[in-house]
Amino acid sequence: MGKTLVIAEKPSVAQDLTRTLGRFEKKGDYFENETYIVSSAIGHLVELCLPGELDKKRGKWSFQNLPIIPDEFQLKPIAKTEARYKLLKRLMKRDDVDLIINACDAGREGELVFRYLVRLVGVNKPLKRLWLQSMTNEAIRTAFARLRSDLEMIPLAEAAVCRSESD
Repeated sequence: MGKTLVIAEKPSVAQDLTRTLGRFEKKGDYFENETYIVSSAIGHLVELCLPGELDKKRGKWSFQNLPIIPDEFQLKPIAKTEARYKLLKRLMKRDDVDLIINACDAGREGELVFRYLVRLVGVNKPLKRLWLQSMTNEAIRTAFARLRSDLEMIPLAEAAVCRSESD
């Protein structure tokens, strides 16, 4: 049986999760035990490419070419947080990771942080959602016992992406 990677939005949340889940060994910017690997984004790690970075076949970006609406919006790591992006990419692609849990903040922005990361990394592993309204030990244990399915979170993910792309 493989390990479960849990990705929180903030390092402080990752620490709270590990205190509740049991004994962990700290390994740089992540924690690991026999069952879980817990790490965090540090807010948004991925952003949409700017029009000038898109498909060069469209020619040089200018106001005359507006509107620019690509078939698919391209993503890129945010330069100042690229080291954390690379860490999470490496953890997501580990052979022993067979489930990834989105433990980012409950809501549209937390969903976007996670979805853009997964999309850019290109990982195709099962996903679940940890939905936390409180950070008490009891609330964390209850949320882990009631993980939401990826399918259940698709509407929120689509709303998050829609808002991001329309902005």
